[in-house]
Amino acid sequence: MRAKLPSVLRRLSGMRRRAFGSVFSGRSVVGQMFIIQLVIVLLLAASAVAALVLQSRSEKTDAAFQRSLSAAEAFANAPGMLAALRSDDPTRVLQPRAEDARKGADLDFIVVLNEEGIRYTHPKTDRIGKEFVGTLGPVREGETVTESLEGTLGPLHQVTVPIRDGDGEVVGMVCAGVTVRTVNLLLADELPFVVGAALVAVALVTGGTWLVSRRLLRQTRGLGPAEITRMYEHHDAVLHAVREGVLILDPDRRLTLVNEEAERLLELPAEATGRPVDELGLDRRTVRLLASDREATDEVHLWGDRLITVNHRLIQGNDDRPGTVTTLRDTTEMRVLSGQAEAAQRRLTLLYRASVAIGSTLDVRRTAEELTEVAVPDFASLVGVDLSQAVLRGEEAIGAEERVRRAAVGPAGAPHPLHPVGTSFRLEIDSEELAELRAGRTVLTPDLAAEEWWRHGDEAFARRVLDAGLHSLITAPLVSRGVVVGMAAFWRGRDRPEPFDMDDLSLAEELAARTAVCVENARRYTREHDMTEALQRSLLPTEVPPQSAVEAESRYLPAQAGVGGDFFDVIPLSGARVALVVGDVVGHGLHAAVTMGLLRSAVHNFSALDLPPEDLLGRLDELAERGEEDGGGINPTGPITGATCLYAIYDPVDGRCALGRAGHLPPVLVHPDGSVEFPDLPAHPPLGVGGMPFETVTIELPEGARIALYTDGLVESRDRDIDDGLTLLGQALAQAPADPDRACDAVLDAMLPEHPTDDVALLIARTRRLAPDQVVEWEVPVDPSGVPAARSRVAAVMAGWGLTSVSFGTELIVTELVTNALRHGAGPIRVRLLRDRSLICEVYDNSGTSPHMRNASMTDEGGRGLFLVSRYAARWGTRHGRGGKVIWAEQRLPRGGAPGRRDGSEGAGRLAGDGGTRPDGRGRG
Repeated sequence: MRAKLPSVLRRLSGMRRRAFGSVFSGRSVVGQMFIIQLVIVLLLAASAVAALVLQSRSEKTDAAFQRSLSAAEAFANAPGMLAALRSDDPTRVLQPRAEDARKGADLDFIVVLNEEGIRYTHPKTDRIGKEFVGTLGPVREGETVTESLEGTLGPLHQVTVPIRDGDGEVVGMVCAGVTVRTVNLLLADELPFVVGAALVAVALVTGGTWLVSRRLLRQTRGLGPAEITRMYEHHDAVLHAVREGVLILDPDRRLTLVNEEAERLLELPAEATGRPVDELGLDRRTVRLLASDREATDEVHLWGDRLITVNHRLIQGNDDRPGTVTTLRDTTEMRVLSGQAEAAQRRLTLLYRASVAIGSTLDVRRTAEELTEVAVPDFASLVGVDLSQAVLRGEEAIGAEERVRRAAVGPAGAPHPLHPVGTSFRLEIDSEELAELRAGRTVLTPDLAAEEWWRHGDEAFARRVLDAGLHSLITAPLVSRGVVVGMAAFWRGRDRPEPFDMDDLSLAEELAARTAVCVENARRYTREHDMTEALQRSLLPTEVPPQSAVEAESRYLPAQAGVGGDFFDVIPLSGARVALVVGDVVGHGLHAAVTMGLLRSAVHNFSALDLPPEDLLGRLDELAERGEEDGGGINPTGPITGATCLYAIYDPVDGRCALGRAGHLPPVLVHPDGSVEFPDLPAHPPLGVGGMPFETVTIELPEGARIALYTDGLVESRDRDIDDGLTLLGQALAQAPADPDRACDAVLDAMLPEHPTDDVALLIARTRRLAPDQVVEWEVPVDPSGVPAARSRVAAVMAGWGLTSVSFGTELIVTELVTNALRHGAGPIRVRLLRDRSLICEVYDNSGTSPHMRNASMTDEGGRGLFLVSRYAARWGTRHGRGGKVIWAEQRLPRGGAPGRRDGSEGAGRLAGDGGTRPDGRGRG
């Protein structure tokens, strides 16, 4: 605004000369009136032309209808019309006549029709013989129809009249008419005359209006209401609406105009207007500037305790000497406001940085460190953050605790006089300030030397603080959900000599509130993560159950994002077999852990039924699918659709391994010679998708072979494709030691990324075989005489194994099972004895029925066989196969009766849930 007033005044002084420039200028009232009149004349002329055109069009259309009606009636009543219609070829007779009549009447078409509306004539011969387009109903009744429509020649106007015979009956019709295009062409011939007349009228009226406007322009001198209003608006804006003082002096340097701001800044007297400038009581330097013809820009003058910025300009008027306009601005207030704005901007920038930087991780201690990194050095010289011990443990704080622990001090790595991280403090309410802090209110201490409460009776600590140059302190409690969970202390030292004030207090409270929310989020995450991980480890197996089929080891590593749903298991089955299981549940967190536990329990339950892999996977799929349909199924926290599973059953008697999978990655097989193989298993969708029955593959594993089951977190990552991961896994297993425990370590060292994004489960099992002298099998004749022979064979085997103490019970079990197979089963019947950790008796038959134990009454002759078997056996059961069923029974061996291991190893291995910790920090559980 400082240079605006001179230009405004110059523009006003020249406005009168510019207003006479032209009548056609829209700036003056005369120009506006002329333009409005011209627009009205043009609109009237255009309306007149449009009315004439429409009237002419209507007349041309009516004339066309009359001409068409006359031609149609004349042609319908022409001599020979009836004879032509009754002839064999009406078209040949009527087409030439119709064309001659059409041309003579200056029409576009004359069409003769029969009663059905079929054309006999038409200007376009290809339309002859086709149905007429128009209204024919009234014509058949003897009426004349006049209409406008879209016909075969385009938009047209036509008249249709009937042709009557001597009896007055309608025997045909004649339609005549013209197209809209013909009417438009007739109208176009008259249009130049109409438009020319309109233009002449517009020119005459415009000339007269121009003459009147020019005379009016001279009389009004070009000034109208708009100019007067604009002059007033500029005057008001310059003098009253701006925070700048304005002084206008005439050529004699008398004050002619002054606004309120100039009166306030210069403290002018009430009757200042009209006085010379040297009588206004201003300082000499300012008077010299205002009285001179020198122009000045942003020249600073001291007036009292104010710094006034002056801009001085000349205004050339009618006199020889120009007048002046001067603007004044108080830069003192502007500098104060500028300093306040800069401080507010710094605070907003700091708060924005805090919103981005604090809480970037879900770690309580790291969140405290982030507060120190944000506040130093822009807000404080030193920051210490103390948190309650319950929060540091991930527990929920229930109120202000008496003890807190130092969680962070910043800047990190720099020497400071504060207590180090990890120091514990007791917050005893021995001062009003501590009571305020424990109540959740921030305490401001502008001068440390003048206050005692922050010393806590530790004079050595106070002396270190003061000697380090710290002079001001703000202590802000960290309040979460109304509970004080800690506090942050902001200290200022020699690098920030200004003490904290109330604005700094508000900023400290904002930083503390942000930090408290992030600490609470981190604490909740830590608690949930620890709880979920504990639940996950409690649901995973802790050790391999006693069995002789494999030597197994496993590892489970949760992801940094949270515990997932990976699971694994080694499950002993009947007949010295073992089931190897690995699976993966979609997602992370508590839901995934609970779902994993439920799915693993289901696998255990189905394994107890001795189901083959395809049947077990089918039942799991059915459970998952039912859970999706009823909204819960076996999982109250939600459906388990998308979970994967790999299930394998290994038989140490013949080395056969049956494998099936549901959406899971295939296992890795390492032969004793070190060669690696990925068995080609039929691919099936994950559990809960359903649709197709599961298929299994049976392979034979040599003794000492290793089979590795794993989850996708081991082979797939953000920077590694799954195919590359499988190749690396095969290479790692080929180079790994034969011992499963060391092999697990070697594979994890080779495969795991630095920061895994998914949890990892790995199960490696090395196969064993039962020795030939541990297995005896023979076929029993399908005849009652085979029962005594079977007893004798059992007695001989028991004597050979040195198990005569359990021979009687074994003979009784085999007798009852073979008898049951003879009575209720079908041949062939085979008996197999296994001497493993227990003595196993198995009887095969070709029947699919399952035996059931019942309580026989005193008079029943049978029904006690399975009761006797259950009394002598530790456990018994039935498993079905494609060739029939097997009834088996296990007996405990006397001490020393179990065979020794051929590899001399002790124990069957460990699983990852035993809670141990390896030297490299990777947990087994």
